[in-house]
Amino acid sequence: MTASTRGRNTNRALDTRRKAPRPGKSIPHRATESREQGSAVVEFVLVGSLLTLFFLAIIQLALVLHIRNTLIDAAASGARYGTLADRSAADAEERTRSLIHSALNAGFAQQVSTREVTYQGLRTLEVTVRAPMPVIGLIGPRDLLEVKGHAAVQP
Repeated sequence: MTASTRGRNTNRALDTRRKAPRPGKSIPHRATESREQGSAVVEFVLVGSLLTLFFLAIIQLALVLHIRNTLIDAAASGARYGTLADRSAADAEERTRSLIHSALNAGFAQQVSTREVTYQGLRTLEVTVRAPMPVIGLIGPRDLLEVKGHAAVQP
């Protein structure tokens, strides 16, 4: 054995120190870089716009539920107020309007009506509120949201 081959494997098939051919050797490195250049920006814009749209939809749903729950509470509170001993249905209507006006705005309190009905076998005062359903922010078509509040009329 010569000094140049001492300590080295002379069989080229078993030599693991040799570099394996690069995968995709036919495509130059610069060509793949130029094709993918700017793709991160496009991905960011697409994913960012989708997440923004999703976030705005959740905010809009929360706004609709808030308005619906506020109207239900105002109608029920107005109905209870109207069934007190020295109050009437007109007082219930006025109380409902003032509660809606203080919690939301006057546009949601335009159509408030009261009537006496039998509800689950009891004589009750029913307060009905018809309000716009907010589609974009607080803007929406009229008369799509209708809520009712009931309170038992005291004998």
